[in-house]
Amino acid sequence: MRAVFSCLLVTLFSLSSLSGLRAAPRRDFAEQYRPGRQVLADTRREDDSLRVYLRFPGNNFRPGQVMYVAAWASYTAKQPKWQYPVRMRSGHFRQEPSGTWVDIALPLSRVPLGQIISVQPSLVPASAATAPSKAQPSNAQLPPPNSDYTDGALWLTITPARLNSSYILTDSLGLPLLRRYLRTGESFGVSSYGAEQILQTRRYALSSQPALPPMTNPAAVAQPRTLSLADSASFSTGQAVRLSSGLYLIRAGSNSAWSGLLVEENSFPELTSADELIAPLTFSTTSAERKKLFDAPDPKKAVDKFWLDLAGGNQALAKQLIRTYYGRVMEANRLFSAHKAGWLTDRGLMYLVLGPPESVYREVGQEQWVYRSDPERAATYTFRAKPSTFAPEHYELVRRPEYERLWYAAVEQWRKGTTVRAGR
Repeated sequence: MRAVFSCLLVTLFSLSSLSGLRAAPRRDFAEQYRPGRQVLADTRREDDSLRVYLRFPGNNFRPGQVMYVAAWASYTAKQPKWQYPVRMRSGHFRQEPSGTWVDIALPLSRVPLGQIISVQPSLVPASAATAPSKAQPSNAQLPPPNSDYTDGALWLTITPARLNSSYILTDSLGLPLLRRYLRTGESFGVSSYGAEQILQTRRYALSSQPALPPMTNPAAVAQPRTLSLADSASFSTGQAVRLSSGLYLIRAGSNSAWSGLLVEENSFPELTSADELIAPLTFSTTSAERKKLFDAPDPKKAVDKFWLDLAGGNQALAKQLIRTYYGRVMEANRLFSAHKAGWLTDRGLMYLVLGPPESVYREVGQEQWVYRSDPERAATYTFRAKPSTFAPEHYELVRRPEYERLWYAAVEQWRKGTTVRAGR
């Protein structure tokens, strides 16, 4: 890796007092689901260290700025188990228009299985962030008093996969990819720690199965349970790799665990073809309406007319509906893509129809999404972790019959064009 990702191991300072830390009543993680606000991360095992690669949105970091690394027993813990500052210096991070890239090495003794790590940039000017010493251990090491440890911060659960993986995926420039999806033919590489490894791949067919509505009983709907292997291949980790579309299992080295990689066509996560524009309408249209759009002589024009009709002929409103709806599709793809495109997942379903959650509360193995500003759709939706080899961060919605009225009310607002009229 380049010098920008050089080791940032810093001596751990013991805290003699944590009295300066404000205990938030309940941490809200909704910031991670706001467009353009997600902190991206990947990890690699390096002997007795775990290296964490991050990309923060924005490029307003400055040399000398402090980042606070902390470990927590749970997402609701009031105080960290330990905490220490990392001072960013020239050469230790890279700033680009798309964001700020950072990497930090953590001793494995400090990050046991199941622990939760947070990494948060300081909110104070670099000149005001003084490096602590053993004689000055307390408030100088703590985040600003008004920080709730969520906005602009990374929270990462230490899983077996993170502790055991000795490689990361990189983009065509050799920078950490920090995502588990690619476009067909997009070049990527593998950066292994230690000896060069062989990259093994297994390809399966892509899924186009959308999530079920929130009131549907999954047991009443037949779901495919097996995947058929299409082909397999091997590559040197030192070469640029390009893959055809499909759902992949990949691993570098025979001792590593398999992990998932989604390879989609065209400009994913963006939408360019008529089929890509029509398919996400499955949540707000009938099958007959979608068939009519697919069969139209010019499907893209048919999609435009569909939205214009919903807007009652108001072109400005139709454009706003299109921007909002397909903007959510693309954002869901960025946020939730794993074993299938993000908009097809349970969280993508709710994100697309209801919008970004107003509040997100986390516990180990669970997320709660809260919508409260619109009385007609106010509700709390619970997602429970259901990890798999393809999708270690996968969550499934706990479906309930009482969601039926709320769901149809939300769909009706799209059908009447009132979603964006009300600024929802």
